[in-house]
Amino acid sequence: MGKGIFKILISTGFLSLLTIQQAFAGPPFNTDDPQPVDLNHWEYYISSINSFRADGSSGTSPHVEVNYGLVRNVQVHLIVPLNYNYTAMNGFKLGYAYTELGVKYRFIQETENMPQLGTFPILEIPTIHNNQFGNGLTQLFIPLWAQKSWGKFTTYGGAGYWINPGTYNQNWLFTGWEVQYDFSKVITLGGELYYHTADEVAGNQAMGFNVGGSLNASDKFHVIFSVGHSLINEQFTTTYLGLLWTI
Repeated sequence: MGKGIFKILISTGFLSLLTIQQAFAGPPFNTDDPQPVDLNHWEYYISSINSFRADGSSGTSPHVEVNYGLVRNVQVHLIVPLNYNYTAMNGFKLGYAYTELGVKYRFIQETENMPQLGTFPILEIPTIHNNQFGNGLTQLFIPLWAQKSWGKFTTYGGAGYWINPGTYNQNWLFTGWEVQYDFSKVITLGGELYYHTADEVAGNQAMGFNVGGSLNASDKFHVIFSVGHSLINEQFTTTYLGLLWTI
């Protein structure tokens, strides 16, 4: 295998890990929920996500996320990331490539016997030409999410399909499930288990977990965090740390 192809595969591999962490995460987890932001309310995040492997690391440093309750049961979504990756071969790279846009729509409300259901299509749109962090092709994620709560206990999850064009890419499936508990008004803790099929022609399926939660300084200000690890195939550790402001 030529050195040029080898470098492309390494860069694509790190981009894939970053996409798994960023493009459809329900902060601070990979798995999302169907609950949109309330009508005329906002969520602002400034966060950093990271994936660490034996041969390097990748992530955002930082990314900004904005969500807005546009109409009842509908949320619009934006992520603007400053990406980085590091390998011993290529050194440290920092840059911007994709803008993430999405619309979350809850079409079934939660009742005593019924979970709420919704979808959250996401577009990864090439914005600045940057081969280090993308191939210049638009990606699309189409999921179905469900959520149910019993008092202080909440669980949510589902599955979605990524349309992932590119020479070394292939379409792939993601599924995950999360559970969390409100220990007090200040502390919420939880964890998730997730799985995805191979997103590259020469790639592997992956399974991993994350544990984390939020520290709620007030109704408006929150520190959200998680840490996790892979369970099969490639070995990597993931982290998420962010500040959330809701109005």
